[in-house]
Amino acid sequence: MDEATVKNKILFEIDKQIDLLVKEIELLNYVNPINIESEKEKFFSSKYLTDPKFEYPKRDFDKFNLHKEFFKLSISKIEDETLRDFYEDIIYFYSGLIQCIETVGKGKKFYYNSLRSFGTPTENDVDNAKFILHFDSEDENSEFFKPKYSAKESAHFFREYSKKYDFTYQIKNSSAMGAIAMVSNSIQALVLNENHVFSDNEINVLTNHEIGVHMVTTMNGLLHPLKIFSHGFPNNEETQEGLAVFSEYMSGNLTVKRLKELAYRVLAVDSLAKGYSFSRTFRLLHNAYDLGREEAFHISVRAHRGGGFTKDYLYLSGLKKIYNYYKQGKDLSLLLTGKVSLEFVDDIKYMIDHKYAVNAKYITDSYAENNNCNKTVDFILENLK
Repeated sequence: MDEATVKNKILFEIDKQIDLLVKEIELLNYVNPINIESEKEKFFSSKYLTDPKFEYPKRDFDKFNLHKEFFKLSISKIEDETLRDFYEDIIYFYSGLIQCIETVGKGKKFYYNSLRSFGTPTENDVDNAKFILHFDSEDENSEFFKPKYSAKESAHFFREYSKKYDFTYQIKNSSAMGAIAMVSNSIQALVLNENHVFSDNEINVLTNHEIGVHMVTTMNGLLHPLKIFSHGFPNNEETQEGLAVFSEYMSGNLTVKRLKELAYRVLAVDSLAKGYSFSRTFRLLHNAYDLGREEAFHISVRAHRGGGFTKDYLYLSGLKKIYNYYKQGKDLSLLLTGKVSLEFVDDIKYMIDHKYAVNAKYITDSYAENNNCNKTVDFILENLK
């Protein structure tokens, strides 16, 4: 560490500057509408014809100044070529996120920036989604899937599960969320949707997904000499969400119902590329695919928030990539070192070997043993393209 610090003083200075800059740009803080519930009532009253008019949190940073600060960083002065190339990728990645944030709520402008940052489903992705929809879900009337626990009551289950790990975090509630739960990386907190009533299945899924992976990678990311592990590598969303759903699988909690939810998300994002409005995406899910209106609305919000947020298709493609990676006997712990990406595995090894990073302290509990007993889920994962 000492030698690396002396030799690469400029590297650590740049990393520190990026650390200060990116604390302001956690995209999910800006893209979740603050009036989801009231707009849902209006949308249902309109018989699914009038698109919601979502409102968003105010941006609290100077976009021009932030862009300027990123691009004046002296990346070319980093001695190590591998790390110089890596930090160049970082600059362009975060520049793209700033462009996303500055256009939240501005329709196609946001959509095109989202496309640049997250991409859009390929033909294979859409085929995989449609393949999953051929399978029957578990009995949704079973006790396991029934809503039972408020956000406040659910906090107890997360606290109990977290005793597996030697770290602490806050639990907060929010009424302005596109998801039913999420980890806020910037404040090391689990945020629960206070409008949602959680089932036993959702508690099992979310403990493994949110705490077992997202909180684990948040806490591991804080331990490195280089702070970029804490904020996120380029394209980290696909890897991070893939790891999180894979944790559901390994813990024995991944259901066909859940896989179908991920498939509907792919189709909702694909509808953006086809130019569908919110109401048309909703009717596709609700009428063509017979999805209940609450779930169809929820998935449509996730896809259309901001003006068209394409990130949601990455859960399924990420799951398949992580599943294949695991089947090849590769080291999952490297992907738990922080908010990292599969495509940068060699760089992670390089950074650990050269003492710019450390091995993961916290390892996802469910990865110790495969507890999946659902043969249909295995068949689906084996046969995704």
